[in-house]
Amino acid sequence: MAETKNIALLIDADNSPASSIQKIFFELARHGKVNIRRAYGNWTSSYLKGWEAVLQDHAIQPIQQYDLTKGKNATDIAIALDAMDILYTKQVDTFCIVTSDCDFTPLATRLLSDGKSVIGFGERKTPSVFVNACSRFLFLDDEAEKNIDKSKTNELRCDTNLMNILRDAIAGTENDNGWARLSNVGTHISNHASFDARNYGYSRLSDLIDAIGLFELKRDQGMHFVVRDSRKKH
Repeated sequence: MAETKNIALLIDADNSPASSIQKIFFELARHGKVNIRRAYGNWTSSYLKGWEAVLQDHAIQPIQQYDLTKGKNATDIAIALDAMDILYTKQVDTFCIVTSDCDFTPLATRLLSDGKSVIGFGERKTPSVFVNACSRFLFLDDEAEKNIDKSKTNELRCDTNLMNILRDAIAGTENDNGWARLSNVGTHISNHASFDARNYGYSRLSDLIDAIGLFELKRDQGMHFVVRDSRKKH
């Protein structure tokens, strides 16, 4: 039986939608047990009323941070300090940072350097520098949950970053015939980039690849998905 991973959930309530809390916990349940649950912000502010309603239901500890200086966010510093304290004093395998603020990029990088996984959640306005710094990042906007129609194929094909990620992963795991097991492709991507097919509107990597239409996708004799770049001559 695989060992359950311990997760520390740190929420920047000032920069995150409370309405997405169920989605966050549903995703984290796939990765382990959320042992530490903290939400940071100025709880005297009416702006955080939405978060107050969900704290008790999910056993999330509110951490008070007053806005001591205009333009300076004490919440960022508090989260970073607590994360480092947890890193050195608690048995935690994965850190989950919920924010749309790129100021947490150095923290994510630091945690990764210690061999920890970093799962990020944020709105689509989240700067790519933080998205890419995480082991895995999921958008919280409703748009991320909608299935992208086949008419969006050209849009996917024109996403240079997406196409490079997929093609590099296939090239890095393919056999002599150009076929790569899809599970290996997914692992290769996760080792090099913050990527999740759901951010493009698809629940599985196989569905995303199939929608793009530039790759051959089939099941091998063991019924495993395998994929090949259609551009290559065989």
